[in-house]
Amino acid sequence: MVDVFDEVEEQLRAERYQSLAVKSLPWVAAAVAAAVIGVGGYWGWKSYQTSQADKASEAYQAALETAQKAGPDKAFGQFKAVADGGARGYKALALLQMGDIRIEENKTKEAVAYFDEAAKAAPDPILGDLARLKSAFALMDTASYKDIESRLTPLAGEKSPYRVYAKEALAFAKLQAGDVAGARGDFVVLANSLDNTSEEVRQRAQAAMQLIDSGTAKDLAAAVKAAASLPAMPPMGQLPPAAAPNAAPNAAQ
Repeated sequence: MVDVFDEVEEQLRAERYQSLAVKSLPWVAAAVAAAVIGVGGYWGWKSYQTSQADKASEAYQAALETAQKAGPDKAFGQFKAVADGGARGYKALALLQMGDIRIEENKTKEAVAYFDEAAKAAPDPILGDLARLKSAFALMDTASYKDIESRLTPLAGEKSPYRVYAKEALAFAKLQAGDVAGARGDFVVLANSLDNTSEEVRQRAQAAMQLIDSGTAKDLAAAVKAAASLPAMPPMGQLPPAAAPNAAPNAAQ
């Protein structure tokens, strides 16, 4: 008798499981479908981003060629088209180029706006800090020392890749503001520093010290303008690895 009850219970249990499976099947199928759609959507989005980055890369290279052959001003529209796209790395690079073009045209206000926009769009600190540095250099002749200091101090930290340029700019800003002693002290450090200081920076620091020591105040404006000769955007092959849009999957996104 017990065996009969066990057998009936087994059959009922089997029927319950079957019924539950039938009822659950649509939900399971929906979950599987959602997972498939999710994975497909993710890879589709990644593919779209890669496609956009490839298009931006081609457009950016074409703009560089136009700038070399016909002049930077002729390439401005092409750089703007890249900046209006969705690939963040190339957007930042294009905005930097646009700022450089406006600097050459003595349109400082527009240049600073492009540099600041590039800093916001940059996908990594390498490009972002370069844009902020360029913005500070562009404002050197017109902004107050407080404004320049607020822009440059974060870039002068020990972990910043542009700390030497930032320290140089701060020294020239002090000189511009009349803090001759403070500026000279900074130039002494730069002239004798081995902290990734280029020979050009050392030479500028030494020249500034000579101007200060000789009391040649009339050449102050020229010295400050010389400090603004931060190298223009380097060719793609010379960018630091973290700044090159193709260096990492997310860099140009």
